[in-house]
Amino acid sequence: MALRINDEVPNFTAESTEGTINFHEWIGEGWVILFSHPKDFTPVCTTELGYLAGLKPDFDKRGCKILGLSVDPVSNHREWSKDIEETQGHAVNYPLIGDPDLSVAKQFDMLPTDAGDTSEGRTPADNATVRSVFVIGPDKKIKAMLTYPMSTGRNFDEVLRLVDSCQLTAKHQVATPVNWKQGEDVIIIPSVSDEQAKEKFPGDGGRRSRIYG
Repeated sequence: MALRINDEVPNFTAESTEGTINFHEWIGEGWVILFSHPKDFTPVCTTELGYLAGLKPDFDKRGCKILGLSVDPVSNHREWSKDIEETQGHAVNYPLIGDPDLSVAKQFDMLPTDAGDTSEGRTPADNATVRSVFVIGPDKKIKAMLTYPMSTGRNFDEVLRLVDSCQLTAKHQVATPVNWKQGEDVIIIPSVSDEQAKEKFPGDGGRRSRIYG
């Protein structure tokens, strides 16, 4: 079944570079970025994992964990991590899930159910659709999804901005406009009446947008 925004994420138990993970338990009461890769040692993904390792302190400040997924065994992930540190200058500082039976990729609708049950012998092209980012809230529901082709590196500065927006809009009855960044004007959503807006945002002069971030 296809996953959509506001769906609860599937639970799973899998081995990772930091031990066994039960996903729902691991999420706890915070936010999570789950991002996936078609195969270990692919060059574009190598740059992504290294860059995200450098950004991890910024996600930590937001109470947002990072979890990687690749449809290869954990033993391969550990070798790949060495390559990432050597070539990108950042050691991988978050867990990478092993998915050698493709079960997690299938649960997240990134591979068809008839894709088989082993990563062995599969090429990156076979797994090209395993290139997604899921932003998951403390309620274990999907807040946002991004999917990229293998040829395009993902913009994790944008993912950080997306987390800022999702966290702000989850807390307040607001929306964020185009190219919004933390600290800029936001929009009070139409379901909030003018009277409610004045009560909720005193000193705003009744405007339908304000700085709130």
